[in-house]
Amino acid sequence: MSLRNHQSLRANMTGYAFISPFIVGFLAFTLIPMFISLYLSFTSYNLFTPPKWIGLGNFEKMFTADPKYWNSIRVTFTYVLVGVPLRLIFALFVAMILNTKSRMVGTYRTMYYLPSIIGGSVAVSIMWRNIFSNEGIVNSLLLALGATPVKWFGDPNASLAMLITLSVWQFGSSMLIFLAGLKNISVEMYEASSVDGASPVRKFFSITLPLLSPIILFNLIMQTISAFMTFVPAYVISKGEGGPMDGTMLHSLYLFRQAFMFSNMGYAAAMAWVMLIMIAILTAILFITSKYWVFYETEKGR
Repeated sequence: MSLRNHQSLRANMTGYAFISPFIVGFLAFTLIPMFISLYLSFTSYNLFTPPKWIGLGNFEKMFTADPKYWNSIRVTFTYVLVGVPLRLIFALFVAMILNTKSRMVGTYRTMYYLPSIIGGSVAVSIMWRNIFSNEGIVNSLLLALGATPVKWFGDPNASLAMLITLSVWQFGSSMLIFLAGLKNISVEMYEASSVDGASPVRKFFSITLPLLSPIILFNLIMQTISAFMTFVPAYVISKGEGGPMDGTMLHSLYLFRQAFMFSNMGYAAAMAWVMLIMIAILTAILFITSKYWVFYETEKGR
């Protein structure tokens, strides 16, 4: 081996040594478990006996003989399709307020970002459950305003609305990204539009939204994927049952119950792969349709 090749090998070995923890971690905790999960999705496996190959049996049961699965799909899509847009709209609204000049803007940003740090924790989910209990602050306010208290844990629609409200409350990360995008929009564009007599609404739809569209796409994809994987709030608020009447039975919660409460590990693996494919299809649709509504300045609009 020549001296140059030896030095090149030593340099490469140093690089491989630095990235080896990531490679080992990726293989041990991501890639290999994914292939095992794919294999188990075609088996009947209860954790106590060896897996038994059943082909497409789990998928056939899922699509034709399990109404609870379709209910979990309906609840999950309602949660995503209602919660994600509301969350992004609220995040953009707050970001625009915080983009104005204020002496306390730093404090406000910290206060608004705080829920996104602790919002998904068990403690906050328990707090949320207490807030919406029959004697909680929400029903107390409704009584004070002369309205009828809501049975948040007795009505499936009310329970799902409570879960969506918690999701919207965790808008901090999206808000910060929107705020960074707003900071990058040139002030001169707003000043020029003011000279032309543009109203604030016209500025928002003609300047702010088009220039923020790449950031809206990013937030939309990230928050959609995150919403599909929501588990802790649904588990804590419904005490792991997904009630009332499966009204908060998100797909991730139903998957958890199949895997660890009913020991249907093969069936749970099949559910996980179907959800992965659904998320991939939705993400692909967002990317494909983005060329019609996302504006890129560096590509002359496209």
